[in-house]
Amino acid sequence: MGILQSTSAGQEKSEKPPDEVTESATQQKLWRPLNALLKLRALEALRYREFRLLWYGQVFTSMATWMDSVARGWLIYELTNSSFQLGLVRGVQAIPILLLSPIAGSAADLYSRKTQILVAQIVDGLLYAWIAVMIITGQIEPWHVYLTSLGLATVQSFQQPSRGSMVSDTVPPKYLTNALGLNAVVFNSARSTGPALAGVLIAIYGTASSYTVQAIFYLLATIWTIMLRPEKRASAGAHGHSAHRESFAQSILEGWKFSWRNYEVRVGLLIVSVALLLLIPFTTLLPVFARDILQVGATGQGLLLTSMGVGALLSSVVVASWGDRMPRGIVMIGGVAIYGVLVVIFAASTWFPLSILIMLIIGFSHVTSHALIQTVIQSYSPSEFRGRTMAIFHMTQVVHVIGAMLVGALASLMGARWAATSMSLAGTGAMIAIYVWMPKARRIQ
Repeated sequence: MGILQSTSAGQEKSEKPPDEVTESATQQKLWRPLNALLKLRALEALRYREFRLLWYGQVFTSMATWMDSVARGWLIYELTNSSFQLGLVRGVQAIPILLLSPIAGSAADLYSRKTQILVAQIVDGLLYAWIAVMIITGQIEPWHVYLTSLGLATVQSFQQPSRGSMVSDTVPPKYLTNALGLNAVVFNSARSTGPALAGVLIAIYGTASSYTVQAIFYLLATIWTIMLRPEKRASAGAHGHSAHRESFAQSILEGWKFSWRNYEVRVGLLIVSVALLLLIPFTTLLPVFARDILQVGATGQGLLLTSMGVGALLSSVVVASWGDRMPRGIVMIGGVAIYGVLVVIFAASTWFPLSILIMLIIGFSHVTSHALIQTVIQSYSPSEFRGRTMAIFHMTQVVHVIGAMLVGALASLMGARWAATSMSLAGTGAMIAIYVWMPKARRIQ
C-alpha cells in the first residue's frame, strides 16, 4: 500500500511497545469485556493507548464542531436574515487557512504535535465561551460571529495537520486504514448527535446554550490530550535556532513539491477539492431549506444533519472494517459522483421524510470516499512529509469556504434549490471527466 508498506520486518514484529504490553496485561484482568471488543476487526487500532487517547479527545472536539455547524449558521441567519451571509460567515475562514496552513504543516513536522493540539483546543474553548457570554448578555452582533470564525479557523489550521499526523504516529502502518476509519466513526457519530443536540438546545434554551456546551466539550477534549505521552522527537534546540528557521522555509516548499510529484497524493487532493468546491457547500444552505422550504425550523435542520451523520457513521464502520480491501480509486471517484446526484434530488424535495432519507445516503457516499482519500494521502506520504501533506489536505478547506460563498451568492440570485442543483451537477461532471481522462486514478489501491 505505497510507501508505508515498506516498513521493516522488525517493525511488523514489534507492533506493541513494552509499555503497551504491560498495560495490556493489566487490562486483561480489569477489562475483559473491553478486550473482547478490541479483538474485533473494526476496532483493532484501539488496542494502542496513544491512539485511544487521541480518539477520545476527538469525540468531544467532533461534537463541538458539528454543534457549531448548526449554531453558527442559525445565529448569523437570525441576526441578518441573509442567505449570502450564511456563506460569508464561513468565507472569512479562508483567510487564516490559506495563509497559515503551509506554516502549520511544517510546524507539525518540526515541533511538538501534542502541544499544538493542546493550545488549539484551549483557544477554541475560550472562543465558544466568549460568544456564549455575548449572546447571554444581549450584546451579540454579526461581527462577533465573524471574528470568532476567524479565530477558530486560525487555531484549526494548526490543530488539523498535527492531529492527522499523530494518527499515523500512534498505530503500525497496517492499521492506518482502520485507525482513520475509526476516526471517521467517532467524527460521524458526532455528526449524528451533535446537530440534533444543538437543534434541541437552541429550540429550548437559545443559541447561547449550544455554545456553552461546545466550550465544555473542548475542556473535556483537552483533559484527554494532556494524558498523551511526550513525543519522541528530536529537540528543537539540537540544530540551533537558525537551522530551524532555514529548514522551516525549505520544508514548506519541499512539502508542496512532494504533493505535486506523487501521483496518488495529487489525485486525492484533486478529488477532495472538487467535492469541497462544488458539492459539499450545499450544507451551507440548510437553514434556508429547513426554515423556508421544508418549514421544519432549527430542530428540523438538526435532524437533517443527524440523518447525514447516521449515513456517514454506517459508512465509517464499513471503511474501518473493510477499507483496506476496497478499490480505493473507484470508490473515491464514484462516491463523489453519486453525492452530486443525491444533492440534486435533495434540492428538489419538498417532503421532509424524503429529505431525511436522501441526507442519510449522502452521508454514506461522502464518507466512503472522503475517508479513503485521506488514507491514500497518508499511505503514500512518508513520515517526514506527512505533516505537510496533511496540511495541504486540510488547506483544501479554503476551497470549501470559496464554495460556501459561491453557493450563498448563487442562492441570493436564483434561490437555494437552483444554486445547489447547478453546482452539484458540475461536480458530478468533473468526476466523470476524471474517470474518463485519468484512467490511472481508477487503479489506486
